[in-house]
Amino acid sequence: MKLNVFSSDGKTSSEQDFAGLPTFEGDKGLQAVKEVIVAINANNRQGTHSTKTRGEVRGGGRKPWRQKGTGRARAGSIRSPLWGGGGVVFGPKPRDYSKKINGKVKALAFSRALFDRASAGEIAVIEAFVAPAAKTKAMNAVLSLIAPKGKVLLVDAPFAADTARASRNLERVTLQEAAKLNTLDLAQYAKIIVSTKALEAIIARVNGGKN
Repeated sequence: MKLNVFSSDGKTSSEQDFAGLPTFEGDKGLQAVKEVIVAINANNRQGTHSTKTRGEVRGGGRKPWRQKGTGRARAGSIRSPLWGGGGVVFGPKPRDYSKKINGKVKALAFSRALFDRASAGEIAVIEAFVAPAAKTKAMNAVLSLIAPKGKVLLVDAPFAADTARASRNLERVTLQEAAKLNTLDLAQYAKIIVSTKALEAIIARVNGGKN
């Protein structure tokens, strides 16, 4: 599969063939991509939401008024769900949202997502991320030549301190290590820019069967 390879300054590019990238036909792996993305989002949920039932809200032990003779509706507690400040009926409680996904399914989903983005021309390769004097302006100038608009994911293995420092203030840019790259990362950015070193690590990971 051919990808555009840019120079470190982003000014020149050429097409190069990368034989180790995965290839697919038809719909194979699409369901795996969906399952893995759902699982990643579910696993990122903290599940710490909590509401109090009428038995957990403080107060309400005394009957507000007598049962008959007041002309008002019967009431047994000021902490009834019908009252302001009362308990919540069937409200959320802390729970575990995590989902388990088979390792082979993860690997298939990652490979399929990588193939789809690469075949669509949405993955670009840069020889190396170089940020002169760790300047955000210089890094932004390079990225604007490769990806003029949209959210951008930069992938390296690993990032140099100067590159990270120069990129962290760019709102549309996110950094990710090649070893931590996952299916969701591949799916949610308009453009993915990968260093040659990171691409080598990704191809080795795909062909080695790691997820």
